[in-house]
Amino acid sequence: MDMVTALAGLGATEASIDAQTRERLDRDGYAPLPGMLSAAQLTAIRTRLAELLEAEGDQAGLEVHQENGADRLADLVNKGAMFDPCFTDPRVLACVAHVLGDFKLSSLNFRAALPGHGLQPLHADYGGPVWPGPFQVCNSVWLLDDFTADNGATRVVPGSHKFTQRAREALADPAAPHPDEVRLIAPAGTVVVFNSHLWHGGTMNRSDQPRRALHSYFTRRANGQQLDQRKYVRPQTAARLSPAARFILDI
Repeated sequence: MDMVTALAGLGATEASIDAQTRERLDRDGYAPLPGMLSAAQLTAIRTRLAELLEAEGDQAGLEVHQENGADRLADLVNKGAMFDPCFTDPRVLACVAHVLGDFKLSSLNFRAALPGHGLQPLHADYGGPVWPGPFQVCNSVWLLDDFTADNGATRVVPGSHKFTQRAREALADPAAPHPDEVRLIAPAGTVVVFNSHLWHGGTMNRSDQPRRALHSYFTRRANGQQLDQRKYVRPQTAARLSPAARFILDI
């Protein structure tokens, strides 16, 4: 199996996304994909996440990261087939391939910013700038609730994936509003793919409900994974996935 064969096997081709989406990924560093999850899919995912949060309790998210003021879950590849589109959807894979070329899933996690929490400093998901060299990481945010101006929607600084400084080096206060930031305001079911070298961060959830999202995070195949999929994969997970999907997981 190679990257071209795996993408073809999952239906991801250059035609899976339009020229405008590719242009936005190149210029702005992010692109929204509306209507990616149906109402039935949203219900199934939300139900399963609630079950997992209840079952895992204070261990929830421990495989990767726990965070004060947010509900976290990790290793979702192994926790339900309803999460499979996060690493097999052809449109998302076509976007990631456009940004990275060769890649694999690094992790599939859940984050819900709780009321009164969620503010993150602007940051990138890589150790340092790489521009003008090849990009190393790419993320996708799967909106499980409407992202609004009040409930902690992710903010991004368009074009910052080509900056040559880290946010914490360039900004006096990375947690403060940035004059060029854009909030990813969109309805539930939308997916936003973004180059993970883009400066981004969660905002404060000023609503009275958690703001829920899945994050499927990808890296170049030569890099390590945030969660070692070979170490964690369960036999029943590997058995239900196609060879192409297993290649994306690098298992």
